[in-house]
Amino acid sequence: MPHVESDLARKFGLLANILDERTRRLVAAAEAKAIGFGGVTAVAVASGLSRGTVIRGVAELKVAGKPVRGQRIRREGAGRKRTVDRDATLKRDLESLVEPVTRGDPESPLRWTCKSVRQLAGELNRMNHKTSHRMVAELLHEMDYSLQANSKTLEGAAHPDRDAQFHYINRRSLEFQAGNQPVISVDTKKKELVGEFKNNGRERRPKGEPEKVRVHDFIIPELGRAAPYGVYDVKYYPHAGKLLITADSGGSNGARVRLWKLELQKLADETGLRISVSHLPPGTSKWKKIEHRMFSFISQNWRGKPLVSHQVIVNLIAATTTKSGLKVRAEIDPAKYPKGIAVSDQQVASIRLARDEFHGEWNYTISPRRA
Repeated sequence: MPHVESDLARKFGLLANILDERTRRLVAAAEAKAIGFGGVTAVAVASGLSRGTVIRGVAELKVAGKPVRGQRIRREGAGRKRTVDRDATLKRDLESLVEPVTRGDPESPLRWTCKSVRQLAGELNRMNHKTSHRMVAELLHEMDYSLQANSKTLEGAAHPDRDAQFHYINRRSLEFQAGNQPVISVDTKKKELVGEFKNNGRERRPKGEPEKVRVHDFIIPELGRAAPYGVYDVKYYPHAGKLLITADSGGSNGARVRLWKLELQKLADETGLRISVSHLPPGTSKWKKIEHRMFSFISQNWRGKPLVSHQVIVNLIAATTTKSGLKVRAEIDPAKYPKGIAVSDQQVASIRLARDEFHGEWNYTISPRRA
């Protein structure tokens, strides 16, 4: 019955944008019943549905009543499962591919990667995952990565071993975590004026009643500035014997700062921990985990809120959370830290510092001086 199939094909083509899965099934069943013998096959060929679907439609047609608003078209749990639901390690392996090369503006909640989705899909397929670049793009979006245009964030010329150092830090971090030893990221957030100053961003308030702030951003001497110093870790390690610290190469925790190493020696002596340090390569200070995992969310939490006192700053920091489980503990450090402290050659010589073979100026370990 070629002419019947041809007429049916035109009919289903006209209705393609109107029918959903349920109504398409029922229309196909009605046509098959009207044709009689051979109708199921003819309708299946014309509509593109399987014979089984048409037969189920015929059975459903016998008991079908008036559809209820919000009635499900498919039974619960029906339909093709997402790849990520069928492949339990896909998302984790994608994160492991992207993690060593993540970069971005830490003040944005987004992250991005210098690998294309097609390259990532290819690497995942080589790891025996069945996926496509479309699925990779969807998963990256769920993981808060996005495609970004060029941004003026370069801080200097890239070191030739920049990428190698990032992979070295990643391997080192995995080794520590596999041994149930802590890995932390440290840094100081940008200094914030304390007082009724404008803070970028917006928050909901009654219409026409914005919070009033000072016109000029001149420091208030009695309040000064706040310098939030942060330590980011992923879990608590009650029986740690060593510690890995990741930090940038400049500032007070710079790779060439004598006082930084001397204070780490005091910490090692006090705690008995062997403290390993890996510095990010020069020009990559915005790539630290603490920037992306903690500081960015703190900035989002206090956007549009004047930081009127140190206690308000502490409260806003401590109230910062994320859907992935970030918790922040914050307190005011009242100690005074003098500037311009000189560290003598004799003090440097007393530091038990062992440099790694790979870029010992960036990677080293400080051991306790007591037995």
